[in-house]
Amino acid sequence: MEFERRRHNHAHMNIAPLVDVVFLLLLFFMLTSHLIQEPAIRIKLPESKTAESKNETIKTIMITKGGEIYFIDKRIDLKNLQMAIKEGLTDREKDFLRIKADKDVNVGILVSVIDEVRLSGIKNFSIVTDRKGLS
Repeated sequence: MEFERRRHNHAHMNIAPLVDVVFLLLLFFMLTSHLIQEPAIRIKLPESKTAESKNETIKTIMITKGGEIYFIDKRIDLKNLQMAIKEGLTDREKDFLRIKADKDVNVGILVSVIDEVRLSGIKNFSIVTDRKGLS
């Protein structure tokens, strides 16, 4: 007696296209991950009992188009500016001074103000400007 063999038809799935797709996705993510830059590095600072707080003062000198000088919103003469800076800023090593001068101010006046700032012992100062095209 002869038995009939049953044929088992196993369905085979061709996974070659799937491997290609996975490879392309992997390649895409590898390439784009190097192009993405973090905008900032986030860190959590440790605490300290002996840390110094940053207690710096920021004051402003304003020079008008007509050459008038204002320090801490008070009009002041150039000859009294150095003394006013020394009185207004207590820690001249850490405190910060901004100089805002009108764009049409006489350059000689601006240079004289900068000289008085330096003679008063201020280490940190800047001249404030507007970005071109944003005003």
